[in-house]
Amino acid sequence: MKSKKKNLIYAATFVCAVILLSGLIPSLSKLTLQTLRYPLGLCTLIKRELGGIIFYHRNLVQNERLKRKIDLLTNKLDSLNEIYLENERLKNLLSFKQKSSYKVIVARVIGRSADSWSSIVLLDKGSNSGIKTGFAAITPLGLAGRVIETAGSTSKVVLINDPSFSVSAIVQRSRQEGLVSGTLGQSLMMRYLAKDSDIQVSDLIITSGLTGNYPKGIFIGKVVN
Repeated sequence: MKSKKKNLIYAATFVCAVILLSGLIPSLSKLTLQTLRYPLGLCTLIKRELGGIIFYHRNLVQNERLKRKIDLLTNKLDSLNEIYLENERLKNLLSFKQKSSYKVIVARVIGRSADSWSSIVLLDKGSNSGIKTGFAAITPLGLAGRVIETAGSTSKVVLINDPSFSVSAIVQRSRQEGLVSGTLGQSLMMRYLAKDSDIQVSDLIITSGLTGNYPKGIFIGKVVN
């Protein structure tokens, strides 16, 4: 009889344990999932942020490389453009020399005066090349100045806009005569004109050939006022 009671107690205890465990398992399952979900979510967030940092770093490095390439290509383009412009200048000088009716000595500007009250440039040709003091300095665009000093391999030229520079000139259209001088600015001044001179805006001013070594007919400028 006692044995049967013990068996019944054990059975009841087992059934109760099963019932209790079956009730606890869902809670334990939820608790476990919630416990795991937080660190997994944290890992995902960290991974996402690290991915963003790595992506930003890669973009930054790539942008720096592209910037260096752009700078390099820009420098090369500037160099090529300078070479192109130099070739164009040489072509113009060669054409000017061939078409000119007087002897032309081609020279290059290698220096400029630092004074703010004068406009003087240094050329890479001098007396050894046949350049003499008083020679006219001419470009394909017209009169540039006058040689004021020579050495063996260099010479100094005062530019046409220097206040100390002057040259006799005429108005090409009306043949009015005057004297053009520099103003140390972007414009020149034509003086000693007759009061009734026939001069109009856009008239061309050329050398008259009456001053020293300046050939006649060299373009000086255009009347603007």
